[in-house]
Amino acid sequence: MKHTALSSTFDLEAIRVGKRYGDFAAVDDLSFSVARGSFFSILGPSGCGKTTLLRMIAGFLSPDAGDIRIGGQTMNGVPPNKRPVNMVFQHLALFPMMSVGENIGYGLARRGIARAEIKRRVGEMLERVNLHGAQEKRVDQLSGGQKQRVAIARSLVLEPTLLLLDEPLGALDLKLREHMKIELKQLQAAFGTTFVYITHDQSEALVLSDQVAVMNHGRFEQVGTPQQLYYQPQTPFVAGFVGANNCVKGRATQVSSAGVTLTSDSGFVMLARAIGTVHRGDVIEAFVRPEVASLSRTALVFSDAGVPHYRARIESLLFDGANSAVLLREEKSQTEFRIALPQTGHLSDLTVGETVSFGFDPQRAVCFSAPQAAADHAR
Repeated sequence: MKHTALSSTFDLEAIRVGKRYGDFAAVDDLSFSVARGSFFSILGPSGCGKTTLLRMIAGFLSPDAGDIRIGGQTMNGVPPNKRPVNMVFQHLALFPMMSVGENIGYGLARRGIARAEIKRRVGEMLERVNLHGAQEKRVDQLSGGQKQRVAIARSLVLEPTLLLLDEPLGALDLKLREHMKIELKQLQAAFGTTFVYITHDQSEALVLSDQVAVMNHGRFEQVGTPQQLYYQPQTPFVAGFVGANNCVKGRATQVSSAGVTLTSDSGFVMLARAIGTVHRGDVIEAFVRPEVASLSRTALVFSDAGVPHYRARIESLLFDGANSAVLLREEKSQTEFRIALPQTGHLSDLTVGETVSFGFDPQRAVCFSAPQAAADHAR
C-alpha cells in the first residue's frame, strides 16, 4: 500500500534538522517542506551537504537534531526499509543476473506479493515507462536511457511517498542526459509521485523542478521556482551559482531611486538594482547575465535608446551554437565581460581584436553589499 497522510499537504518536512561531524556542520539547522506530488531539487556544489541531507531523509543517517517527517509521520528511529521512500542512485544498482522484469519486481517479491500480481504490476509499469515487452531482456542488452527507466520503474512500482534521486544522470553522456531530463519530468508528471532530486548541475535543477533549493554550507540560500532563482536571486551565492553571470566588484559611489552606481578599483562604472540594503560607500558585488547585454558595432544603437554603454575589444569568440558568446575587455578599465551572441546571425562575422559597443538595462543587473556576501559565506 502507498503510504499517505491526508492530514498534511506536504510529503516531506524537515524541522530544524542538523548533522555535524566534529566541528563541521554538514547540515545546519535546516527547515523546509516539499508539497505532495511536486518535483523538488536540491542544488549545490560538492561538499555543501546535499547528499548528507538525502541520506538522512532515506534513513541511512540519523540527524543529530530536528525531525524529518514523510507523509506527515515522523521518521525518528524508523529504519530505511520501513520508510515510504525509494532511492535511485547515479550508478543505478540494477542486478545484472536478473531480467528486466525480475529487477522491477524484486521489491514486490521481497514483500511476498503473489507471482501473478507481480507480473501484472511489472507489465503495467513497463508500459508506463515505454519499455513494453522488455520483461525478459537482460540488463546488459539495454541502452543507458533504458537502464535509467528500469531503475525508476523498480522504485515506482513499490508506490513510495517519496522517490529520492541522487544525481541519477551524472554517468550519462551529454546528449542522453538532455533526453533523460525531459523523460524524468514527464514521468514525474505522469505518476504524480513526489520526487526529491539531488544535483550539482543547475541545468537539471532548472529544467526539471517545480521548486529548487540552492544549498551552501549546510543551509538553503534560497528556495523558489526556477524562474525566481534565475531572475530574482536573493544572495550573491545564488546569483553567481545559478546560471552564467558576469561579476563586478567595487564600491557604491551613489545610491538613488534609479539604482546603485558601482565604481570598481579599475574605474569601471555601472548602474545596478540593489537586492537588500546598500549604502553609499559599501563594498558591493554586481551581477550581469550574458544574455541581458547587447552587442553592436556602433554606439548609436545604445545612445538612441538611452541605454548606458561601453566600448570593448573582443578577446575571444566562444562558438557553441545557440549558446555562443564573446569575451570582451572594456577599453578603459580592462574589465572582462562575457556577452551572449544574438541568434539572428548578424554578428556571426565578428573577429578577435575588433572593437564593439555593449550595453544593458541597469534594472537587469543586480547588486549586493559585500558584508552580506561575507555573512552568507560564513554561515
